[in-house]
This record gives sequence, C-alpha cells and structure tokens, in this order.
Amino acid sequence: MKTSSVRQELEHARDRGPLRQIQIPPCPELLQQLRAVMATAEPDLNQVARIAEADVAMSATLLRLANSPLHLPVGSLPCTSVGVAMTRIGLEESAQTMANFLLRHAIPVKSTQLMRFWERSTKRAIAMRFIASQLPGMSPDLAYSHGLFCHVGMPVLLQSVRGYGATMVEAAARIDRPYIATENANHRTDHAVVGALVVKVWNLAPQLMAAIRLHHDFEALRDETVEPEIRTLIAAGLVAEHLMRRHEGLDEDADWAHNHGAALAWLHLDGDELAQWDEALRPLLDQA
Repeated sequence: MKTSSVRQELEHARDRGPLRQIQIPPCPELLQQLRAVMATAEPDLNQVARIAEADVAMSATLLRLANSPLHLPVGSLPCTSVGVAMTRIGLEESAQTMANFLLRHAIPVKSTQLMRFWERSTKRAIAMRFIASQLPGMSPDLAYSHGLFCHVGMPVLLQSVRGYGATMVEAAARIDRPYIATENANHRTDHAVVGALVVKVWNLAPQLMAAIRLHHDFEALRDETVEPEIRTLIAAGLVAEHLMRRHEGLDEDADWAHNHGAALAWLHLDGDELAQWDEALRPLLDQA
C-alpha cells in the first residue's frame, strides 16, 4: 500500500465510513510553530527557545531534562534558562521533547485502560530514536515521531467511540486473533487507522501517516509496493516494542514471535547486534 493509497483510504473512511464519528483534536498552535522552524534548512535555536518559553510547563520540562543525570556533566551547575538547557540537550532532542509535551496535552489520557500510555509512548520514541542512530539513512526525527504517535489512535478512540474501553479489555485478553482484529470486529476501524488519521489531519509527514497505518500489517515488510522508508519504520517499530518489553521484564508478544524474522531481515540485523542494542538502550530507557 503506497502513501497515496493510505491517504485515499483515510479520506474515504472519513467521508463515508466508520471514521465519520471520530473527533480529532486540533494540532496545537505551538507544535505547528515548532514544526515550521524545524523544517528550515538551519533551525534557529533562539526561535525554538521562544516557542518553549511560551508555555511555562514546557520550559520546566526542558530544564528538568537538562539537569537530569543524563545531561548534567559531573561538577557542572544546574542550568536555569531555557536557552542554556537547549544547548546542553541539543536542538533536535529539545524539539522532540517539546513535541512530546505538546502531544500529551493535546490528547490527555485519564482512563485506567491506558495507564502509563504516555510514559510508554515516550520510551518507544526514545527506542526508535536510538535505532535510527544505528541505521544509516534513517531519520531520527521521523523515527521518534513514529514511536510517539504509534498508538495515539487508542486514546482518540476511547474519547470518541462508545464501548471502546471494553473492546480494549477484550482485545488484550484474546489469543485467537490480533488486537486490531477485535477493534475492527467491534467498531469497523482500529487504532492504526485512527492514528494515521491524526497524523493526516495534523499535516505531519506522509511517511509517518503510512507507517502508523501499517504498523500492525507486517506483510508490508514483504510488499515491494510499500516505500522502503515506511518498511523501515514498521520493522524498527517492532524491534523497539520488543526491546521495551525486554526492559520491562515482559515476555515477547505475538507480533514479535510471528514477524521478527522479516523485520530483522529488512533491517539487516542479526541476533548479536540486537543483543548489543538491548544493552545500549537500557540506560536510556531507565532515564525516561
């Protein structure tokens, strides 16, 4: 399925299908400003800092990160300004942290069915950014965004669709079919489709839209009509989820059991390299 096909599918479902009832929160204005600055050839740190300073809580988030053991050099004084914090963290990671903050507040999660949702989304994004650092040519920003937005369809469905909370409980308990199969049986759509719709409505990267739409469709890894960048995001997403589960002490899930061979083959990754990634990623997830 090509990016254009995903867009057409979403438009059709939005106009005449099951997505008509879905309420997509508007993209935060500060996120639009941030994306515009970061899309320039040489993003201006001062402009990004001004966007951060427009929200006191977002500024505090950057300061807290800059003064965490992950970024504060031994013997250094804590920084007290957003500009210094961003210099210490780095422009790209600062922008990703801000995007994370803005997304959390645009789509709040208060349901018991989604406890730790944004915590796990952040860890998935960090894992994706790490994987991008290990794969030449993979965009760290696109990878981070994929990790962050991957399951965003779940809280949107929970807010828009009656009975979706019960569907989540059922889908997690069933072992006879995939999670999204239960979603579709009950609601004629699933969180992958709705997550892709959020990305489309917010006018984010088309590759991100397609990868989120297909992130449970692992046949895409073998489909030559799917763009290579999208296949890489899908494969990396499966690896990221696996490494997160290992960090949390959880057993491997069915997606990994059935599809890890195709994902590792697409990424040209062997078991020894995966074990090295696991070891290197753990300290980053500990800090998240």
